[in-house]
Amino acid sequence: MRSLLFVPGDCERKLEKGFGAGADVVIVDLEDSVAPANKVSARKVAASFISNQRQQTSSAIYVRVNDLSTGLTDDDLAALVPARPDGIMLPKSNSGQDVQQLAARLRVREAENGLPDGGIKILPIITETAAGVLAAASYAGSSARLAGLTWGAEDLSAAIGARSARDESGRYTDVFRLARTMTILAAGAAEVVAIDTVFPDFRDMAVFEAECREAERDGFTGKMAIHPAQVPVINAAFTPSAEAVRRSQAIVDAFAAAGNPGVVGINGKMYDRPHLRLAERLLARATAAGVLL
Repeated sequence: MRSLLFVPGDCERKLEKGFGAGADVVIVDLEDSVAPANKVSARKVAASFISNQRQQTSSAIYVRVNDLSTGLTDDDLAALVPARPDGIMLPKSNSGQDVQQLAARLRVREAENGLPDGGIKILPIITETAAGVLAAASYAGSSARLAGLTWGAEDLSAAIGARSARDESGRYTDVFRLARTMTILAAGAAEVVAIDTVFPDFRDMAVFEAECREAERDGFTGKMAIHPAQVPVINAAFTPSAEAVRRSQAIVDAFAAAGNPGVVGINGKMYDRPHLRLAERLLARATAAGVLL
């Protein structure tokens, strides 16, 4: 997952545009972008659109449901699971227990609809509440459905009373840097991918591109988008370069040729097991992105 594009679930025009944007994942949103009065109709629009698109798109399809505290999650699942989405995005997740609770509900819905048990994955947003940030370590081992972890700043701002998530220079303040860091560490502990949060100003492509590069540098493997124009920038930033692929392949090949030792030398430079692990991870990303077959 490099690019994950949010699309409002109650607008067929935006859904059609979103599914044509080339994102790795289209997130059909039933939460923040849908007004309370439109929740029921949005479920119908989204379910119909997903059912019609399943055989016509190469994008994975996730649905962001309303969070567990709203009492709307079960209605979202009842309407959308029959459309066979690839995954569910869980907003305002407070801990791995929330993932387990959603997994149990999905198992029932899958059985009711004749779908494979465990086929629908879960991608929780783990930093939208203070409790969620503090419970980041609880996702390790929470569910085989766990596809990755991601984070958000806007809801956390409201939860803690912060006037802004960024300082005057546009950098995240300490609390939000902590939330971002905890997401990377929690994903590493859970052995799943870390997905960076959205960048709201889709007109400022220069700053957006820089933020994508920083996220890739720090260990995120993808980023969420709020506008189709952001998708190609994300895909470019999170697709390993040809040089990076060649370098990583050389490291993997050297370890294999040497009988998988603790250390190898390549052109006078020493590489140890952490370098091998990084190379393997990059090659896996390149394969997923279609640049290494």
